[in-house]
Amino acid sequence: MYTTFIVLDWAMTELIMNPRAMRQAQAEVRKIIPKREQVSEKDLHQFYYLKAIIKETFRLHPPSPVLLPRESIQDVTIDEYEIPAKSRVFVNVWEIGRDPKSWESPEEFNPDRFIGCDIDFMGQDFELLPFGAGRRGCPAIALGAVTIELALACLLHRFDWELPLGVRAEDLDLTEVYGISMHKITDLVLVAKPQLHESIC
Repeated sequence: MYTTFIVLDWAMTELIMNPRAMRQAQAEVRKIIPKREQVSEKDLHQFYYLKAIIKETFRLHPPSPVLLPRESIQDVTIDEYEIPAKSRVFVNVWEIGRDPKSWESPEEFNPDRFIGCDIDFMGQDFELLPFGAGRRGCPAIALGAVTIELALACLLHRFDWELPLGVRAEDLDLTEVYGISMHKITDLVLVAKPQLHESIC
């Protein structure tokens, strides 16, 4: 579940740098679950903005920037490129998520782009492929999505989040470590202020 941590780390980083998105996400979660003991899986279908935040995080910060290699089984032509059989192909999903031909203002964190948009990360939309697609797609895609949604909803429901005293959003180091997975080079340090609920999620 290391990739789950990477997605949550990037989501919280982007939210702390975008207070409007943080407030909107917290308002959504707290309206749906005002004072219940915990966020439940059965609540997830109601979180439209939270899901948009996760999609936008996948777009900008896919946990695996390059998908597992594929090998062509026969000669094929794609957009005038001749690809011979037995060629090894690497799909760069990090670059796909930042392609200005597919995304307006691709470097900007903007969950609103997914509100009312049918693009999803389940492998059918090639603009957003954090889990891959087809037979080589991640078999744990449903589990991963639910785990991330539950964890992020719980964090936003039970706590208000701030940067430590004296730290500004522009001070955060967003340098990425390139490798099989792509996480931030520095840890995200935030101050959590519990909401006044009866118990902690």
